[in-house]
Amino acid sequence: MVANLTTPLLGVVATAAIGRLGDATLLGGVAMTSVIFDCLFWLFGFLRMSTLAFTAQSLGAGHGREVPAHLLRGLIVAGAVGLLLIALQAPLASAVIGAMGGSDAVSAAAKSYFTIRIWSAPLVLANFAVLGWLVGQARATLALGIQVAINLVNIAATITLVLWFDFGITGAAIAAVIAEGSGLIIGLIVAGWLFRGVPPLPRAALFDRDKLRRMFAVNRDIMIRTAALITVFLFFTAQGARSGDVILATNSVLNNFLMVSAFFLDGLANAAEQLCGRTLGARDRAGFVAATRLVILWGFAFAIVVSAIYAFAGPQLIDAMTSSPELRGAARDYLWLVTLAPLLGVFAFAFDGIFIGATWAREMRNLMLLSLVLFFAGWFALRPFGNTGLWLALLLHYVWRGGLQALRYPAMLRLSFPPMATR
Repeated sequence: MVANLTTPLLGVVATAAIGRLGDATLLGGVAMTSVIFDCLFWLFGFLRMSTLAFTAQSLGAGHGREVPAHLLRGLIVAGAVGLLLIALQAPLASAVIGAMGGSDAVSAAAKSYFTIRIWSAPLVLANFAVLGWLVGQARATLALGIQVAINLVNIAATITLVLWFDFGITGAAIAAVIAEGSGLIIGLIVAGWLFRGVPPLPRAALFDRDKLRRMFAVNRDIMIRTAALITVFLFFTAQGARSGDVILATNSVLNNFLMVSAFFLDGLANAAEQLCGRTLGARDRAGFVAATRLVILWGFAFAIVVSAIYAFAGPQLIDAMTSSPELRGAARDYLWLVTLAPLLGVFAFAFDGIFIGATWAREMRNLMLLSLVLFFAGWFALRPFGNTGLWLALLLHYVWRGGLQALRYPAMLRLSFPPMATR
């Protein structure tokens, strides 16, 4: 959980540093591109999810020789996708930034940030594979160390380039690239250390056709599921941009709160992925059910804590994010909505982890697509309430996601653990 909590800090640090400059246009540009990159890289989050699930299942099934192969396959896919994103950066920037609907000044600032940070794509995606592989082995302490290192480098580089050398939005983008590169170097060193003494993996085992076919099928379904989820957040940001620079910047400040709580709960989802994947591989139904109950129980416990922090310390946290009196006042008006998010999101994140760990990817994909339809229906009904209605639609999407998966869970449990296969 702590390792996961550090993930959104790249966007938070960039927003805070630019926010101290007091320019709503620059803050809006960073906000827009931070969301774009969060969503763009998130689209390929299957590299972390599937690597984690397959690694955990291999360990549970006693197939230790397969563990290194899962990392190497993930790194190959990460490198190929990352280089493709760099090659397509010009049309990507034009299409995505244009679709966001920001003002000319905000879009120009966003493009400056985009053209630099896109070079971190192979690094970010490779880090996904490394971190998923480590968590899949229940080596969360090592994953935490790498995440902390990435963010310490990012904080130091951002402060130096933005506030000291006055590089502005360009400095924030360069800092993110430096941080991700540093994290990958550390991750590969750690992987090499864990590989010591392990016999070289035969090429035939690495490129086993059946295993590759299963990996790509699961990755495809997770990617479609993630694309549906990203659509919700991109639509949310675009609607904020169309409401003006102040609403866009306000939502961006509050979005950092939302992302922190989301990654906080996603830490428990990571635990569910590892525990459910391992117990599924071992054909241990009782362990699988126990892991499900524990993740949901602890999810609500931590959600209460996070919501309480936002309720009591939210105004002070907003003040730390921006020096603009206008933005501070606007953000306070919507703070109550952010406070509800952790509580409403527990089922969504817990069952995400359970479904991924069990590689119930097709069902997860279908339920997320249905949740997307329900989100747009909710937004349409709540349009008269403006930005408040937009936030309410987003929170209701949490409810649809978690509720639908909870309803499907018993049937999937019976399919995965038929009576003769349980113990």
